[in-house]
Amino acid sequence: MAFTAKDVAELRKQTGCGMMDCKNALVEADGDFDKAIKVLREKGAATAAKKASRIAAEGLVAILTEGGVTAMVEVNSETDFVAKNETFRAFVDGILRTIIANRPADVEALMACKFDNTDDTVEAAFQEKTFTIGEKLSLRRFLIVEGTVSTYVHGVGVTGVIVKFETAAEIAEKAEFKEFAKNIALQVAAMSCQYVDKASVPASVIEEEKEILLKQMEQDPKMQGKPAKMLEGIIMGKLGKFYDANCLVEQAYVKEDNMKVSAYVANTAKALGGDIKVVAFYRYDKGEGLQKREDNFGDEIASMLGGKA
Repeated sequence: MAFTAKDVAELRKQTGCGMMDCKNALVEADGDFDKAIKVLREKGAATAAKKASRIAAEGLVAILTEGGVTAMVEVNSETDFVAKNETFRAFVDGILRTIIANRPADVEALMACKFDNTDDTVEAAFQEKTFTIGEKLSLRRFLIVEGTVSTYVHGVGVTGVIVKFETAAEIAEKAEFKEFAKNIALQVAAMSCQYVDKASVPASVIEEEKEILLKQMEQDPKMQGKPAKMLEGIIMGKLGKFYDANCLVEQAYVKEDNMKVSAYVANTAKALGGDIKVVAFYRYDKGEGLQKREDNFGDEIASMLGGKA
């Protein structure tokens, strides 16, 4: 069965694969368009399998809100160049829409979902994109938040933040609240914090912190012979600094560092005539905790030249 350049272009349009890949698939399929699509999908699966052991710690974090539901996802690639690829970014947006539409429980469940108004699974879509983009792609994590939120993505998907609030619907619609909420999301992105407030810190964390502080003082010659009550007072003072560093509402507000975030929240609530509470925050840092790929371009070039440097 013969095929034309227009067939190659149409196959590329439908699959996103390169022109030569599409031409070769049509040759292998003897011009049968549907068979050519199948060939490309099979090659996509094979390519994904070959790249499975490679390191993917780049990529991006992305966020989408639709109908009162917000989703955040981290999709990894091998190089940061891919994060700027429009095809890749559109693919990640499709994953976000899939998450919101299906509300999967975990990554495994998400991979089994139908991908964004298609008959293919998310897993199959990953295989195809691994083939077309030419790098190992992996879906690391995602989360879903419902209710009143503010979001922020720093850089090209480097850091993503969602902050959830409790407030009246009429306050949440005000421009002043939206600006305030965006500032809180910027605070989370700019400052490293682990908990919303003091009450959110687990008792076990406080006990561990006390033990560390006590051991530090035991090794400090200046603290030798000090009464237990005095040592306890010093520990409590140092715990205050722990809260200031690790609890969002106890931190100094980044835009006005002589005021705590808690005061900024209270002042905004008063100005808007209602109550505002920061309920939770979520932060993804791209590639956090993952082993980074290290390229030795000298070795790579030597390899391409058959061992000649």
